[in-house]
Amino acid sequence: MHHHVVPPQYADDSMPIKLPDTERQLESMDDWHIQAAITSLTPRVVLKNLHRLRAVARDCNEFQARRSLEHPSRFGAFALLPLPDVDHALEELTYALDILHLDGVGVFSSVSDCYLGDEKLDPVFDELNRRKAVVFIHPAHCEAPEHTRLHAPPFVVEYVFDTTRAVVNLIYSGTFKRCPDIRFIVAHCGGTVPFLAQRMAMMERHRGAQGVTDVLPTLRSLYYEVASATSRFALRSLQELVNTTQVLWGSDLPFVYGTRLREEVEHWEQYDGFDAAARADIERRNALKIFPRLAGLL
Repeated sequence: MHHHVVPPQYADDSMPIKLPDTERQLESMDDWHIQAAITSLTPRVVLKNLHRLRAVARDCNEFQARRSLEHPSRFGAFALLPLPDVDHALEELTYALDILHLDGVGVFSSVSDCYLGDEKLDPVFDELNRRKAVVFIHPAHCEAPEHTRLHAPPFVVEYVFDTTRAVVNLIYSGTFKRCPDIRFIVAHCGGTVPFLAQRMAMMERHRGAQGVTDVLPTLRSLYYEVASATSRFALRSLQELVNTTQVLWGSDLPFVYGTRLREEVEHWEQYDGFDAAARADIERRNALKIFPRLAGLL
């Protein structure tokens, strides 16, 4: 559920690794016993191309569509939208879903200081809701403000908290409740959402969050994938929040690979909180219910 691709023309030195071609990605998937992957774009592509997002989104979506067409049982795809440009995002949404037939939409927690849940994005989410679309929420590539002098690698804290801010804003703005037919998948176990769920629910009684209701039921209605969150610390917290029907497997290939991915898999295999049926649901069956196209091919 969490597998990145980058068109060759954007695979420059801004990427942390040398990106594999399609055949190498398929070989890697086989090595990790991954039968199919729903691909999405890394936020690094957006960050470096903020001045031409419309063209980048089109290139990325057509690239993903070609891969899915060439390997229909191995790849699905989340479309990239040129947010926060709403007009062109709606245009690309129509093209990606109606012409390219991609499987859903991938959005980043924030772009150019505009977080998901911002009212300017309402037309896009209303259209996604009308289509009953699948929406994958991935953290932005962000760093702590320079004046804080916090220089730890951003994946440690910044990515997961940016995801959390987006989820909180989607609750605060009423977007989740206004768009009940979108199936949202939140990356990395929801960032810090499971741990902070009860604190988020305190908004219901706060004068500064009037109109916020049903926070915990809303959080329980989301899907959460577990890339880089397979330790017992994260999974135990997630299990307290949602049923196993809402949990999905994710690898974060190719950016998580080798020893680090092996450790993630070992944590997953050693975790004692899921029985065999729950593991089968998380590793396969839950995803196939969301993506019936793949269910007919696997």
